Amino acid sequence: MKDDYRDRVFKIVRRIPNGRVMTYGQIAAILGEGYTPRTVGFVMHSAADGVPWHRVVNAQGACSTVRIVLPANKQQAMLEHEGVEFDKQGRCDLRRYLWQPKARREKPGVKLFRK
Repeated sequence: MKDDYRDRVFKIVRRIPNGRVMTYGQIAAILGEGYTPRTVGFVMHSAADGVPWHRVVNAQGACSTVRIVLPANKQQAMLEHEGVEFDKQGRCDLRRYLWQPKARREKPGVKLFRK
């Protein structure tokens, strides 16, 4: 996987504020063609220090690192430390915690986002 591919994912993830989350699918949709929720998840496994990987959850608002990170509840514990609450099924309320990055303003004559 190319470095620029990972860098684009990490650039978005670094912007997620403390106490908020984004989903793998949401990040893939923002990045566009060539990105899928699964590939975003794969990229997150190589996150370096300074990348708040724990702020990326699955489409149900749950942590998907149970089989990857030891201890198994590390991601949820990190989010709870930031104030994110989880229900008995281990899901956070995406209506409450999902972060939607604001679109960058377009310069006159320059289209940054396709419509």
